[in-house]
Amino acid sequence: MSPTPPARRLRFGLPRRMFSQVLLMQVAIAAGVAVLATGLFLAPLSKQLDQEAMRRALAIAETTAQDPQIAEGVRTTPPTRDGPVQKEAERIRRATHAEYIVVLDEHWVRWSHPTASQIGRRVSTSPSEALKGKEVMEIDKGTLGRSARGKVPLYDADHRIVGAVSVGIAYDSVRARLISAIPGLFAYAGGALAVGALAAWLISRRVQRQTRDLAFSDISALLAEREAMLHGIREGVVALDRAGRIRLLNDEARRLLGIGDEAVGRAPDEALGAGRTTDVLAGRVTGTDLLTVRGRRVLIANRMPTDDGGAVATLRDRTELEQLGRELDSTRGLIDALRAQDHEHANRMHTLLGLLELEMYDDAVEFVGEVVGDHRATAEQVTEKIQDPLLAALLVGKATVAAERGVALWVSERTRLPDRLIDPRGLVTIVGNLVDNALDAVAGTPHARVEAELRAEGRTVVLRVRDTGPGVPEDQRDVIFTEGWSTKRPPAHGKRGIGLSLVRRLAERQGGSAAVCAADGGGAEFTVVLPEALTEPAPEPVLAGSAEPAARTANAPAAAEEEAR
Repeated sequence: MSPTPPARRLRFGLPRRMFSQVLLMQVAIAAGVAVLATGLFLAPLSKQLDQEAMRRALAIAETTAQDPQIAEGVRTTPPTRDGPVQKEAERIRRATHAEYIVVLDEHWVRWSHPTASQIGRRVSTSPSEALKGKEVMEIDKGTLGRSARGKVPLYDADHRIVGAVSVGIAYDSVRARLISAIPGLFAYAGGALAVGALAAWLISRRVQRQTRDLAFSDISALLAEREAMLHGIREGVVALDRAGRIRLLNDEARRLLGIGDEAVGRAPDEALGAGRTTDVLAGRVTGTDLLTVRGRRVLIANRMPTDDGGAVATLRDRTELEQLGRELDSTRGLIDALRAQDHEHANRMHTLLGLLELEMYDDAVEFVGEVVGDHRATAEQVTEKIQDPLLAALLVGKATVAAERGVALWVSERTRLPDRLIDPRGLVTIVGNLVDNALDAVAGTPHARVEAELRAEGRTVVLRVRDTGPGVPEDQRDVIFTEGWSTKRPPAHGKRGIGLSLVRRLAERQGGSAAVCAADGGGAEFTVVLPEALTEPAPEPVLAGSAEPAARTANAPAAAEEEAR
């Protein structure tokens, strides 16, 4: 005999198919919305019924106050249960089905009341607003219980206030109207729920057709394929949760950042350490296409927040592109420098030609020697201190332009800049704009001088440009970096006020700053700080068999001391 198959246990919970789950959730949502809508409708309905009862009470009070017999009776008769005021007020009350109509004088004494024993007594609630000529609507509790009230002033024939009229509508009747409306509301809510359930079924059927009735296992397979695609793209992707922790790293992000799976679940500060890359991933630096560096790699980073409070950052490797752009910029810089020297070179050639035609050969030889020596000295002075060819070519060309304008352009003795710039084009733009502005400021002044200083402090570049011009007033030192602000007349082909604004934007884009202050001895001094503007220095190779030279190097100071003795 075959073994008896085990009995299947019943499982309770959500169905596995997407169609069933979507239908169940939408029906639940429709039921919740119906209940919520009913509750939200009942709340304003109660308020609306209260307002309607108060307006009805106010209308009855106004009608009563317009009866001339009421005002005349208050003015000429005493407050009695058989008086004309009580009779007229009770007639109106029975006709309008009000709970009470109370007529009172200026001393708060009742002249009418449904309970005759209350006539001649003071009212329990203050009628001061009505006695001041104002109409009052309220829901309050008095001797007859809770009621919706309307109070109006009572005028005599001379339009003088002689009292007030207070009318009340029983609050129990208002509540009864509200309760009587509830079954109808539930009927409408049930109809809306039925329509919602039908709509949910239709939507679920549409979802079933569009997803081809996928099960959750199929969706998991699609998710796995998405993961494969995500890790296969050649762009780094870093996802962060709402707490700022890394929750996803694709393969390219691991390669560019130099981290592994141990970084998942940790904050960028813990996984990467301090630096601009960490600030960009954490959202402390905002913007698009942010330039940053990780190790010896130049990266372009973008960060986009997600709906769940997290963020997704993308990283692109720009190292090779930066190297090609640097070579191109170097060529362009050399061309610009040659163009700047063209005018001066033409003048020197004309001078040399004149000396030769006058057969002043010795003077011609001396002239050529001075020209070549001056140019060579300037070029050597710049290239010794600035190893980046693009910046060196820029400053050599600017020196020639400055000489033509009668300005001495000097490179500070403190200048030391290695050939490890991440964004040489940006630094060229900054230096070029600052030097051009300095030349414009000192041109035509006696003993005109401009000094440029570029210094590397770790991976930070500090740039200072000083001039002997009139300087910048203290109240304008922040305004000058605003786009469009300039003290010079705009040229016919464009506008001014762009250079310094561009300098500040380029500096802040790299996480730096730009400022101006007064220079020693007069003039202005512009300072630009660019953090992480240099790549890390390449490690020096260690060759086999280098232990002996290293030992000799280590013992060199001792040997030198012995030789000195």
